[in-house]
Amino acid sequence: MTALRFVAMPTADAEHLWNGGRDAYDRLPETMVSDGPGHPCRHCLENIDDGEKLLVFAYRPFPELQPYAETGPIFLHKQPCRRYAAEEILPPVLMTSRDFILRGYNEDNRIVYGTGAVTLVGEIAAYGEKLLARPEIAYVHVRSARNNCFQCRIDKAEAPALAQSGA
Repeated sequence: MTALRFVAMPTADAEHLWNGGRDAYDRLPETMVSDGPGHPCRHCLENIDDGEKLLVFAYRPFPELQPYAETGPIFLHKQPCRRYAAEEILPPVLMTSRDFILRGYNEDNRIVYGTGAVTLVGEIAAYGEKLLARPEIAYVHVRSARNNCFQCRIDKAEAPALAQSGA
């Protein structure tokens, strides 16, 4: 069994936007007011509550431009929030729908064909483990099953460091 980590948007990416930076399309984020469920923050991986301000912007969760570097709209609390830390637990944002798309990517950040599947919430961990057990898959994206928006990433959990012997 492969241990999993559910990984939120990096804090450096969120801070860039909170500090007035531009998005993946070189545009300033738009500010909206949440009207309740349906605005998941990709940094804390919780829903943005009714009445809270949020940023909506184009995000590309890949290190560089290339044909498979999908870009799409996502949300972020307008005010800084704490990054999701309980990485071994299914994030609250994934409890907002009955299913999501899981898709595997290789070390070159290319889609591994045949891995994309609409997956019920209760099966996300098992399918993520199955994908990450394959040697050609470096990580998995969790995306909206309806709009294909990036939710979070799934990585293999790092093996605990072995204690060095004092002998």
